Amino acid sequence: MHLGQLYTYFRQGGPMMWPLLFFSLLALTFIIERFIALTRAKINVNEFLTRVRKALLVNRNVKEAIKVCEQYQGPVASVMKAGLLRYGHTREDIEKTIENAALYELDRLERGMGVLATTANVAPMLGFLGTVTGMIKSFATLASEGLTNPGKVAAGISEALITTAAGLMIAIPAQLAYNYYTTKINRFVRDIETATNMLLETFIEMDSQRYGQGSEGQA
Repeated sequence: MHLGQLYTYFRQGGPMMWPLLFFSLLALTFIIERFIALTRAKINVNEFLTRVRKALLVNRNVKEAIKVCEQYQGPVASVMKAGLLRYGHTREDIEKTIENAALYELDRLERGMGVLATTANVAPMLGFLGTVTGMIKSFATLASEGLTNPGKVAAGISEALITTAAGLMIAIPAQLAYNYYTTKINRFVRDIETATNMLLETFIEMDSQRYGQGSEGQA
């Protein structure tokens, strides 16, 4: 399908094609943007956690663990860094900091998802609205001219079918992208939960080792 044919369909689709074009461009922008952002945020979580635990338990160096976090991009490393910066404070304080950091990262991950959901819901309705207006034109032509001008009747029917097809062609990719990105975001959430639980357990191990060494020194 070449550009000239697309332009012809767009023109035949009537005024509802303009809002459909707007939503299609908006959805395409966020589909590309979210793909780039979520791809960059992906890391090897097992490798990352192994390096952090080594820095904390073997080298006993919190600053080294923070530097490990700074070498990685994405929400998991950012949340871990926030927790590491609060090491030495109460467990409640650390958990609250981690929770706030996780909420911030989740908000960043979900940016633009509302646009995709809205497009998936609104585009078919705009298409159906175009269908209604197209059929109204066809019946108005029939009422005024009868069957003496079948071309005008066909134009209204063509407008009705084109807008319906355009709405579905926009909504289906938007819905698929929304579902795919939602799955990826949920995976990031699970990784954040795993990493933060590991961090809190590691802090407990570090404290127990420190207190154990202190008791041995007193003995």
